[in-house]
Order: sequence, then C-alpha cells, then structure tokens
Amino acid sequence: MEGRARSPAGTSLIVTASAVGPTTVRTIVGPSTPVTTSGCQTARMTVPDPIEFSAAWVAAWNAHDLDAVLAHFHDDVVFTSPTAARVVPESGGVVRGKDALRHYWTEGLRLVPDLHFTVERVYAGVTSIVIGYRNQSGGLVDEVLVFSDGLVVEGHGTYLASDGGER
Repeated sequence: MEGRARSPAGTSLIVTASAVGPTTVRTIVGPSTPVTTSGCQTARMTVPDPIEFSAAWVAAWNAHDLDAVLAHFHDDVVFTSPTAARVVPESGGVVRGKDALRHYWTEGLRLVPDLHFTVERVYAGVTSIVIGYRNQSGGLVDEVLVFSDGLVVEGHGTYLASDGGER
C-alpha cells in the first residue's frame, strides 16, 4: 500500500506500508531521502505500526519473553536507562549491543520477578515510537525507540522526574 502525506514543513512524503513479521512497517521517503532511479542511494526510514508494535512489545515483556522483546532490536542497538546504571553499574547507564542488552534485561528480570507493564499511551514520530507505560510499582515510564529498517537501533528508558525518577 502506498500513499502520499505532507511533513510538518509542508513537503511531500511517500509512505508505504508492508507486513514484516508480526507487525506492519511504514517506509517514509521524504525530501531529504529522495527516490531516484539514476543510481543514487536512497535512504529509507522504516517504522513499525506504533499500536501493533506496542501491543507486541508489552505482551512480550509481560510474558518475560526476552527473545520476543529482543527480536525487535538491531544487533548494534544502543540503549540508555538510569535503571541500567543500577542493574549493570559497569554500563554507566549505556548498554551497547543486543548481547549486552540481553544481559541487562536478564538481570533486571531476576531482580524484579513481578515485572509487568501497562501501556497508557503511544506516540508516533517519523523514525521513532514512544511507549508511555506504568511499571509494576506504578511508576510512569516513557520508552523512546528509534528505528532503522524496522528494527530499534536506539532506545531510551526515561522516568518521570517529578515522581522521584525510576522505581
């Protein structure tokens, strides 16, 4: 499926949607990434359908299925979180690579065996999705996920500052 849309700056965008695994992926080609047939490279930003992605994401987390969670992440992902700084102190809060992310989240699930999330809101950006949820302690968290080719390449766990930060 292909359609046209306008960016916030009023420029024309081409948007296509296709199924990739359990989610629908949108490909957006804009003025900074023109489509050409003259041999020039075309960059494409692909983002899963935000609602479908957040539903699969929360189901995998609540099942404690790290393989399903990590299936959405690129091998070279970079993930930041104040919780990572506490759970894997040597990371300084910055986790690099899928293997290190698996280690961090495995340890996190060991420390918080009742971990579960309730999604409250989902935001869609051009290359990102933000999932706002409450954790098992009732704390508000926003997970900022940046995509390339349908996979998360950068993620940030952020916590409500007025709530005293992470819980």
